[in-house]
Formats: sequence, structure tokens, C-alpha cells
Amino acid sequence: MLRIQTFTRKEIVAYLDDLAQLRISVFREYPYLYDGSLDYEKEYLQTFLEAKDGIVVAAFDKNQVVGISTGLPLAQEPASVIGQWATEDVASIYYFSESVLDRDYRGQGIGVQFFQTREAWARELGFRQAVFCGVVRPDNHLLKPVDYLPLDQFWQKRGFTKKEGYFAEMSWLDIGGEEETTKILQYWWKAL
Repeated sequence: MLRIQTFTRKEIVAYLDDLAQLRISVFREYPYLYDGSLDYEKEYLQTFLEAKDGIVVAAFDKNQVVGISTGLPLAQEPASVIGQWATEDVASIYYFSESVLDRDYRGQGIGVQFFQTREAWARELGFRQAVFCGVVRPDNHLLKPVDYLPLDQFWQKRGFTKKEGYFAEMSWLDIGGEEETTKILQYWWKAL
């Protein structure tokens, strides 16, 4: 029995470890290749609950967390994430931070529900645009799986288009790395 739930600050505490572990697991996959820690992830998730107008949406199979999706106003992100959007009306832009889904639950419409839930939330709050970004890796990356399919088509079906020249910078430790390195992430956007 799959269910989607939007969390309040109080409700998420019971699931924080599970949500954090899922992020670590999914973001280890290509193209993110993220070597995360439980403590960092729990603190990261707390920011969405403390942020004004932040949202955390989770998917469950019975009581098992199988997906998570988050968002908050772009203006609450650091300058390295806001990037070129700083030249726009940042207060009108809602940022979809991530959607991660356990591999066994992909292709069942959960990702679509994540986007729909966050879009409805952002519209209700009066935001006029929704944006998100995805990491850019070279086509010949050594850890790129042979059968890898980028999510571009999925995002386009949700009405998003690539915003050329708009990027975010984020740093994290790659699997097998010794220190964090800065990554470039391409922005996608949609009018709400």
C-alpha cells in the first residue's frame, strides 16, 4: 500500500533517520555519486522544516520510506545555489530541492505525484515559477552506467525546460574521493 504524505515539523521526527538514509542511498547512484553521512543528512532535512514555506513530501510502502521530495523558496538558499537567478525576482521563485525514490518504486507515478504536490504548494503560496537543478557530469564519466538514462524527458513531461546559462554550485564528497569538490548543476524552470 503506497501512500504520499506531506510532513509538518512535529511529524517528521519519527522518520528522520529513514529519510536521511534514503537520500544517502539514492544519491550514491550516478550521476550524483554522493558519499553522504547520516548526521549531515538529518541536519539538512531539518532545514526544510524550519524554513518559512518549506515542504517535505515522503512516499511510503506500508511504514517503509521509499521516496522523499523537498522544496523551499529559492531566496532562502545560499548565493551559490541561487546563481544567475539573482538577476530575477527571486522572491517569486520556488526551489524544488530534490526528489529521490528507491529504485524498486520508480516508474509507478510517485515522482509525478512529488512534482504535483510541490507545485500545488508553491502555487498556493503565490510563487510564479518553480525551479530545480541537476548535476552535470561529462558524457564519458568513468562511473556512468552503460544503461543510464537522464531524467530530461521526465522533467519535460512535467512542463520544465532547461534554463540555459543558469547554474548552481554545490560541493560534496564523491564516492572514493578524499575531499569535497564543487559540482555544477544545470537549472530547469517552469511558470506556475
